[in-house]
Amino acid sequence: MSDSGIPARERELTVAGRFNGPPASANGGYVAGLLAEPEMEETVEVTLRLPPPLDTPMRVVVGEGGVRSLVRGAETVAEAVRVTTPLEPAGGVVPVVAREARGRFRGALAHPFPTCFACGTERAPGDGLRVHAGPVSDAPDERVVACDWTPDASLAPGGAGPVPMEMVWAALDCPGGWSSDITGRPMVLGRMTAWVRRRPIIGRPYVVTGRLLGEEGRKVLTASAIHDEEGREVARANAIWIRLREETVV
Repeated sequence: MSDSGIPARERELTVAGRFNGPPASANGGYVAGLLAEPEMEETVEVTLRLPPPLDTPMRVVVGEGGVRSLVRGAETVAEAVRVTTPLEPAGGVVPVVAREARGRFRGALAHPFPTCFACGTERAPGDGLRVHAGPVSDAPDERVVACDWTPDASLAPGGAGPVPMEMVWAALDCPGGWSSDITGRPMVLGRMTAWVRRRPIIGRPYVVTGRLLGEEGRKVLTASAIHDEEGREVARANAIWIRLREETVV
């Protein structure tokens, strides 16, 4: 047992309301990063079983094979497991193209979740990540989106150093979604698989990209990545998104 009386293979976790995706639930990438945090430089797959609740005590339980489950009462909210699956690349773009693409962010005109911690247009600098990835060209069938991103001091304890793992996963999350038609057909994260080579540093400039890989019914397959200013990839993710039915509340 730990000093708090919680079994050593369990810990408590509560996602603060600041870190929402849809208004009533947590940002999927952020929650995935909380579960993946110990696995630096390993590929981790996180499956979201339910919309992760906000401001609600949950437990992280480590099971057989190191599988980590996020549990609320008797319900499993998410599961994380190490995998060896190769990840599809999102590719990188040069910083000047990323800055221009930010100006084409589709969410600036219509956003299904404008208060989203990662990509919301109603989040102020220092409050949200403001990862506003727009198409890299005006082509109607453009599958790649990008934006520049400089991690704010508010993201790390002490306002300096590496960005926490959950923030890295959150930054990788939404750009994939914006490579598809998320405004006309809203969707939420179902599964995210990511590999983080090194965490971005507060105050340094980066480029975030997303790429549409394909669609299978209500499933949308995407890739995303973070590159430093010299074009070196620091993190990569693949994701499966689920398009919402009209009556769905998240």
